[in-house]
Amino acid sequence: MDTVCLHSRAASIPLRGGKAQGRVVNIVSYGDFLCPYCRRFRAVLKRLRQVFGDRLAYVFRHFPNERAHPGAEFMARAAEAAGNQGRFWEMHDALFDREPPFTDNDVREIARGIGLDMARFERDRESHEVHARVEEDLAAARRDGVTGTPTLYVDGVRYDGAWDFYSMLDVLERPVAEQIHRSARAFANLPASGGLVLILAALAALIFANSPFASAYYGFIRTPFGIGSPGSLLSLSVGEWFSEGLLAFFFLLVGLEIRREITAGALSDPKVAALPVFSAFGAAVAPALIYLAINRGHAVSGWSVPTATDIAFSLGVLALLGDRVPPSLRVFVAAFAVVDDIISVLTLAIFYPHNFEAEWVIAAMVTIAMMFALNRSRVYAIWPYGVLAVAAWFFLHSAGIHGALAGIVLAAFLPARPAPAAGPLLAQAATALAALEHAESELEEGEDNPVFEWASRNLSAASGRLLSPADRVERAIAPWSTYVALPLFAFSATGVRLNVDLSMPGASGILWGVILGLVIGKPVGVCATAWVAIKTQIARMPEDVALRIFVGAAFLCGIGDTVALLMADEAFPGADNSASIAKIGVLIGSVLAAALGVAIIAIGSPISGRTVSTESN
Repeated sequence: MDTVCLHSRAASIPLRGGKAQGRVVNIVSYGDFLCPYCRRFRAVLKRLRQVFGDRLAYVFRHFPNERAHPGAEFMARAAEAAGNQGRFWEMHDALFDREPPFTDNDVREIARGIGLDMARFERDRESHEVHARVEEDLAAARRDGVTGTPTLYVDGVRYDGAWDFYSMLDVLERPVAEQIHRSARAFANLPASGGLVLILAALAALIFANSPFASAYYGFIRTPFGIGSPGSLLSLSVGEWFSEGLLAFFFLLVGLEIRREITAGALSDPKVAALPVFSAFGAAVAPALIYLAINRGHAVSGWSVPTATDIAFSLGVLALLGDRVPPSLRVFVAAFAVVDDIISVLTLAIFYPHNFEAEWVIAAMVTIAMMFALNRSRVYAIWPYGVLAVAAWFFLHSAGIHGALAGIVLAAFLPARPAPAAGPLLAQAATALAALEHAESELEEGEDNPVFEWASRNLSAASGRLLSPADRVERAIAPWSTYVALPLFAFSATGVRLNVDLSMPGASGILWGVILGLVIGKPVGVCATAWVAIKTQIARMPEDVALRIFVGAAFLCGIGDTVALLMADEAFPGADNSASIAKIGVLIGSVLAAALGVAIIAIGSPISGRTVSTESN
């Protein structure tokens, strides 16, 4: 998590500045007295304090790296011991002003020089209280994902930008663009932000579809948009583009996460990976059986409607639950939903084959084979995979298969390079920065720096090697998928009219068959199949997942929307209200399944707290 709260870990944490009237800017720095980069950043901090004066409140928290800087923890304890006598900042400045290495006598000399009671200083330095303060800072840093020094937080939000004076000045002065960026990032850092936006978009669709603006809403969703004449392969409605086009980005992210977990995460154990596969099959069969037990005649064709889980909404609700849900369970639900989508695609292709075109499937397979060849040839450029992914999307769509599955295909073949050795990259970056520093000292003010372009290329190459092509794609599209693609898809998919005739023959059977299929059939299918697979040792439960949490997630798998609504249209293609009734059943069943899942999971306590806190004295 990226937030730090400026309130108390202990009353003794000193604060520098922050006494001005009006708006005060808070900086929290996790540092190490022996870290050379902390020493360099201190020069920037001094300039910032000159500009802001008491409008800048600065807190220093300890993150001594004993492995890299032996003696760093000893320095931290010396500063805390000086703080017991009200001389923290004097010791802080003296330690940073003096070049390491430090001996015990050097520290005593500094302590005497700032006027400390030496007997008390010696006692405090080794006291349990001082040890505990340093350990508390270390524990807080680890909880918050701090891995190096200095790590900075500005007004509670982690700062990962450049450390130079003018970059920091822009952040602290907060021009309009920076305020918008910080506000957006603060919202995005909320664990539930993505799920909240998704649910709000779905509610907006329902409101519009059942309001005086319904004609405008449906007119927008059904507006033709594409290439070619109406009815051609690429002439789709706006809603279809949201579903098949934008949703491909979400499937790409899900595929990358599952691939990462299979390679080195929660699904790396074959038995753990088998659990979502078996559960997905059980979750398709049980709802269909419940629906068929209730319905007869014309209504029987709707058996497929409650078999589909909506991955986007299921993961959105899990996001709303935050730390109550272990990461391994999110991975299970994501893997389950992908298998569920594959089953749904096969259901559409086998039982509703009027749009299925086998020749386009062959073309899609050829495209997938080309991606595989690129991957095996270690082609690390991203654009060839992107071009082939677009082609795969077109072929899948033309074959009558949901084109968004091209995202899963792309995720499977985007290259993931081995982790680089840090030494050569460090040498490359250090060489570039040293050349810049040397050139800067020799140039007259205002003169162009001819080394800049060369250094920029080397720094870009070194930083670019830290991320594989798959990692770069994931970082680039994640915010667009969460806050643009998924909400637009939800807005187009959930706009269902609620005023339908429930008195027609078979209406109640369709409605209850879909509702019970989602609310009862899905969780029973997930849990029963998982129980059998685990008892027969075919599969294994993910680590850190309690039975109650798993059952709650099984109910969340009863959230159906996109494909379920599509199934309703395919199952009831006539002009009567059967498709609309089935869709209302999907909405009611999804809400009930979500409510039950959230209630079951929310009974327990969050897994862990993630807030780092400091005191402003």
